Amino acid sequence: MTTHNKKRTVSVLTLGMLLLFLVSWMTYWQAGGVDISNPRANFWRVVREGIPAYTSTPAQGHTVLIINGGENWREIRNGLLMRFSQWVPGLVLAAIALLYLLVGQDKLEKPRSGVTIERYTFGERFLHWYTAVLFIIMALTGLSLLLGRIALIPIFGHPVVSGYLQASKVLHNYCGPLLLVGIFLEFVIWLRYNIPKKIDLQWIIKLGGMTGSRPRPHAEKINGGEKAWYWLVFLFGIAVGITGVLLDFPIWGQTRFTMQLSHAIHATVAILFVSVLFGHIYMGTLGIEGVFESMWTGYVDTVWAQQNHDLWYEEKMREEGEKPAAVAAQHE
Repeated sequence: MTTHNKKRTVSVLTLGMLLLFLVSWMTYWQAGGVDISNPRANFWRVVREGIPAYTSTPAQGHTVLIINGGENWREIRNGLLMRFSQWVPGLVLAAIALLYLLVGQDKLEKPRSGVTIERYTFGERFLHWYTAVLFIIMALTGLSLLLGRIALIPIFGHPVVSGYLQASKVLHNYCGPLLLVGIFLEFVIWLRYNIPKKIDLQWIIKLGGMTGSRPRPHAEKINGGEKAWYWLVFLFGIAVGITGVLLDFPIWGQTRFTMQLSHAIHATVAILFVSVLFGHIYMGTLGIEGVFESMWTGYVDTVWAQQNHDLWYEEKMREEGEKPAAVAAQHE
């Protein structure tokens, strides 16, 4: 074979290989990059993308063969939410413990006078404890449903925890609407006392004088900290209330995504709600002397009223026709 023929043969082979490569590439491109080794790859790719198809069943969601949202929600629920629900309350409890160790209880600076005045009526106290008991039930059952697998099963075993969680679910579902009634009534009854004012900001900055800063900040019947708790209860109550009703009554055509999103919001806000509740319980028991007594009996000593709610005390004395200074002098 001559040199010319050899060059011609090489050129033809090279051109043929290029044409073969070009044809192969165009075929692959037209096929959309399908995996030639698996002719059904495109079918399952469409299935995983959640593209709806036809079905004779009119029920919602039946047109999609595999719904990825359920698995996504499960990852969030068993991942981020479970970690969040353990760390946030734990950090709040640690902060409260540190505050108590550093500051201690805010005690009365003067001996009790023995003279008491009414702070809460029976109706106000009944509504408070009605709401408080339901809130505690909701908190315990809700945390159990969220953390029961990792916190309760290792201790009590599957049979006991299974029965307990079944009861918790029923209790949680039925007590939820009752709690919303209590929150709504408290909002309406106490709204006139909880309008934020400038003195409330001073109370929060000085922490009501608990840290030893003097003079103590002024306070009306409801101080800055109590007003903050009131509005948090209202805002958190709206969030857990709306999402809770959507979860409790799936009869209004809610989609799966609506239910999954409602659950994530419900659990997140509920954890924040419970965490803030720890602070409220601390202030009402160990934090400030006499607060629990006021909500339990409805009455407070005049010395307590002067020290913690001076503006309210002066108002009460004016209503009773006595001068606050004269009453204070009688108790010294």
